[in-house]
Formats: sequence, C-alpha cells, structure tokens
Amino acid sequence: MENADLILVEVAYALPDEQVILEIEVPADTQVEEVIKRSGILERYPQIDLDKDKVGIFGKMCKLNATLRDKDRIEIYRPLIADPKESRRQKAEMAKKKKAREEQAEKEG
Repeated sequence: MENADLILVEVAYALPDEQVILEIEVPADTQVEEVIKRSGILERYPQIDLDKDKVGIFGKMCKLNATLRDKDRIEIYRPLIADPKESRRQKAEMAKKKKAREEQAEKEG
C-alpha cells in the first residue's frame, strides 16, 4: 500500500483531570469505530463503551460508521453527570437565595 492511501487522524478522550490525543495513520476508507479500536484507547480506558458513549469529529456528532478525512480528530464523549439546564437552574436559585440572605442581613444589621 502506498502512503497516498493513508490518512493521519487523531482520537481524543478527556477526563476531568486528564486528556489524551492519539495520532494514528489508517487507510483512507477506515471508519470511525475501526480507528478508535486500532488506536488502543479502548484498552487504555476500559470505561469507554462505544455502544453508549457518543462520538464526534471536531465537536460535531457522528456515527461510528462515518468515514474520515486526513487530519480529522475523533472525539469520544463521556456521559454528562448532570443535566446542564438543571445545573444552571440550581445555580440561579442558590444565587437568588444568597442575595435574599444578604439583603436580610443588611436590614437587620
């Protein structure tokens, strides 16, 4: 096989305290799932579950059978621990309560 038939892609995975990006050279027609398996990342991070975890290319969700272009970065996404909308609502509620306490303390103080 000639080098012209190969493309260079990255596989990225991030945890709260670490991020890994692996470069891998694969044939041009290799699909996302195969690249992930060939990269060795599944052995390194056994918690990755391709049946559940979503994947994307440069932040845009894709299917495991998507084809890649040279220099693409495959990203493996972890499940969210908290719903972002719910987190924002809770933060807003806490800020509102804090402000009310501060105003009450000013009146009493």
